[in-house]
Amino acid sequence: MNLRDPAESPTPEVRRLVAGEFDEGPEYTTFRRRGTTDWLLVLTLHGAGHFSGITTERGTVILVRPGTLHDYGTVGERWHFMYAHLHPKPEWLPLLDWPEVAPGILRLQLTAVEKIADYLRDAARYQLFPLPQAEQLSVNSLEAALLWCDTQNPNAARIDDRLLRVIELIDQDLKAPLDLPDLARAASLSVSRFAHLFREQLGVTPQQFVERRRIDAAARLLELTTRPIASVAAEVGFTDPLYFSTRFRRHTGTSPTAYRRR
Repeated sequence: MNLRDPAESPTPEVRRLVAGEFDEGPEYTTFRRRGTTDWLLVLTLHGAGHFSGITTERGTVILVRPGTLHDYGTVGERWHFMYAHLHPKPEWLPLLDWPEVAPGILRLQLTAVEKIADYLRDAARYQLFPLPQAEQLSVNSLEAALLWCDTQNPNAARIDDRLLRVIELIDQDLKAPLDLPDLARAASLSVSRFAHLFREQLGVTPQQFVERRRIDAAARLLELTTRPIASVAAEVGFTDPLYFSTRFRRHTGTSPTAYRRR
């Protein structure tokens, strides 16, 4: 690391969604050289903040792609904002096609600020509910916020239909090899063109996307079944249980066994 870089900030553990609200003073700053594996959404309510030199004010909503440098903090004396770290559902991807103002940083300027802030507050509030439906309520609230953002998105573009076809193929059978050439063939594209288009529109490589879907599916099986770890790994396409445990820990911050206990 460059000696002039600030210290690395903690990285949140995000399996599907983590949302909240901060009202910070002039000392607030965050720095993550490699960003995170999730998308980060930040809506400024009062005061101002910055993202790698891009200033945000009331009504500015920023979306940071996975793997993008996190270098943000307060501008002036106060920054009051809502945030959400998220792993989007495939059908949300067209809602994330915002104007790009810097590499990996997207931005909208909203008029329906309070309406969208209310949905983000609901997403955060439902996470604390002691109900089995709480996570889905939280996810639904975030989806509503993204839909309202989309009404003010000048791009409002759809994701390429060929990629949607590949995403559907992935979700149909996670046990399949799902190698890059096979996915490119399903999209009727060359491997290089497919990989470029996938990264360009979804923010991650095809291999990263497949692994994320497999880890999410494994997490649900660990939550809802008593299957052995090796059986869960095989069900979602990992032939080596040890490798599965390593990748699961990389994504969730804990082992499959500890995740199930928790």
